[in-house]
Amino acid sequence: MSRITCTDLSFSWPDDTPVLTGLSFTVGLGRTGLVAPNGAGKSTLLRLIAGEHTPSAGSVVVEGVLGHLRQTLPLSGELTVGHVLGVDQVLAAIAAIEGGDVSDEHFATVGSDWDVEERARVELDRLGLGGVALDRTLGTLSGGQVVSLGLAAQLLRRPDVLLLDEPTNNLDRTARRRLADVLADWSGCLLLVSHDRDLLDRMDRIAELEPDRLRTFGGNFTEYQAARAAERDVAEKNLRNAEQDLKRERRELQQARERAAKRARTGARTNTDIPRIVKGGLARRAQESAGRAQDVHARRVESARARVDEADRALRTDATISLSLPDTEVPAGQTVFDGEHVRVRDLFAGDGIDLSIRGPERIALTGDNGAGKSTLLRVMAGLAEPDGGRVSPPRGRVAYLSQRLDLLDLDLDTPSNLAAFAPSLPVTETRHLLARFLLDAQRARVPVGDLSGGERLRATLLCVLMAEPAPRLLLLDEPTNNLDLASVEQLTSALGAYRGAFVVVSHDERFLADVGVRRWLHLADGRLETR
Repeated sequence: MSRITCTDLSFSWPDDTPVLTGLSFTVGLGRTGLVAPNGAGKSTLLRLIAGEHTPSAGSVVVEGVLGHLRQTLPLSGELTVGHVLGVDQVLAAIAAIEGGDVSDEHFATVGSDWDVEERARVELDRLGLGGVALDRTLGTLSGGQVVSLGLAAQLLRRPDVLLLDEPTNNLDRTARRRLADVLADWSGCLLLVSHDRDLLDRMDRIAELEPDRLRTFGGNFTEYQAARAAERDVAEKNLRNAEQDLKRERRELQQARERAAKRARTGARTNTDIPRIVKGGLARRAQESAGRAQDVHARRVESARARVDEADRALRTDATISLSLPDTEVPAGQTVFDGEHVRVRDLFAGDGIDLSIRGPERIALTGDNGAGKSTLLRVMAGLAEPDGGRVSPPRGRVAYLSQRLDLLDLDLDTPSNLAAFAPSLPVTETRHLLARFLLDAQRARVPVGDLSGGERLRATLLCVLMAEPAPRLLLLDEPTNNLDLASVEQLTSALGAYRGAFVVVSHDERFLADVGVRRWLHLADGRLETR
């Protein structure tokens, strides 16, 4: 059996901030996609399963050999491919034996892995790294190649249980297809964290992580979305009914109080001839009766309020960014970037690259890992000087969002960064905009470097889009990396309000379609082609 079993699993950070509480579930054979908002504990859960974190309480049992591809690979650029694959020592022992050194130590190192080089080459070939030498250093590989290499290393272990954390980050289209093919043939237990909707649509089931439970939905991500939409409809109906019940119970409580007050006034007028001691008893009984009635109605009000709260929690709406950005508008036909024969080192072939952007164009820049996409964006942003050719000064502000989201001062909070980008913005408008970008008062005061990926993206977008002057050209390099699905939707809604030109590097085809890309540029072999 290949299986993961968690029983009453809890985990808190060293400062006692809880992440997971009393989580119990079993994941067996098949492909399971794990979804939840950023910060919900998906990566933490995978590390608990892998034994990299120690639970605060409860237990984790993994049946079978475990493989774990982390979201951020802790790999030095000086390491070799063979070292990452875990075959370098075995290959060295085989070479020593073939050279005549037949010591027991070498045979112990090799064990039964005499075919390890052939198996390594098979896994590298499957993931598009067939031409990569085992003695090549990681510093010479692109980010996408390093991710594929990390996956090859895990597959080489022949795991029964495989944990993958955002495995499509930095992968180009071809590499994503290869990954999908590998997972299509997977017969063990797979637990996958991803925001890639196409990859999630290849799963057998979707597991939704909450702090104290894991809810499993049969079918792929599209079917999961349909099930959640149906739940949402029911939750909205329950919320409306609960709110109506609460209004009715409050109205009946008020009516009960008014009736009790009216009876008290009537009794005071009609009981003038009754002895005082009898009158006091009647008054006490009337007060007790009115008190019991009010208590009943009060309990009903409290019960109705609890139903409203429960229905509201069940609804769990994911807020979107709603904006109007008229200052970013670019007239049709106005040139915002123009470059001719642009050359940078040996990335761009022949006479270099020609690129002109006019009006509010929405452009996708695609290409294999290492083709030079990020370099071209940096040239367009004025952050890198070309080695040849001509780049005309841009008309208007250009904003560049790198993969690292390092445009802001990470030691300052969001309002302080916004004040640097838009110094004339009134304080009241700042508070309004923070709310529009889904940053509440508490999170707005956190240093940008301590925000989650989705929060940092929203803070960066806020500062960029509200900058003085407003940007006419927006350059985005893999903006959906490490974002949960709700954050991708928020990015999509923000870009929908932007009225200037933008160029976005992304391998997420659904995202590109959702943001209204109309022009596709492909960089390959040093040439820029329109597709």
